[in-house]
Amino acid sequence: MELQRLAAALLAGELEIPLERAEAFWSGEEGYATPKVDVRGGVFTADRVLLVRERADGRWTLPGGWVDVNDSPAEAVEREIREESGYHARAVKLAALIDRRKHPHPPSVHHIYKLMFVCELTGGDAALSVETDAVAFFPVNSLPELSSGRVLAPQIERLYQHHLHRDLPADFD
Repeated sequence: MELQRLAAALLAGELEIPLERAEAFWSGEEGYATPKVDVRGGVFTADRVLLVRERADGRWTLPGGWVDVNDSPAEAVEREIREESGYHARAVKLAALIDRRKHPHPPSVHHIYKLMFVCELTGGDAALSVETDAVAFFPVNSLPELSSGRVLAPQIERLYQHHLHRDLPADFD
């Protein structure tokens, strides 16, 4: 318990946030620390990719989010695409399993595995959500400012290669 208080104090100082907020990162956590699982879905039409703009930071990302308990990763990415963009999609290929720490994302308190899926559009229409304030397709070679905690341009470009070449083996780490 003392170690947890010390870690929270160090984190609060480093991130310049209130101590209570730093302590909340671990509230209710018991047992072994394990990575969180984030899913991202690449929906492509021709050379364009579906992106959503996050209300949290005003930047763009592939639709996605945390995998909920009792959801498979494919179910989670399909749900996240629907909830964040209004479009319906089907996961057709796991293109990459990325350890977030091994890529130039900004630091995070959590250890996160990112599962990147190639998805096919099956219906729906663009719609905003509680988390997103814009939905649009962008050329893969002309992306807007990305939410770098969520996705990086090289990751989208690699996902596009998986869309074009479905026989590529899944990337990892």
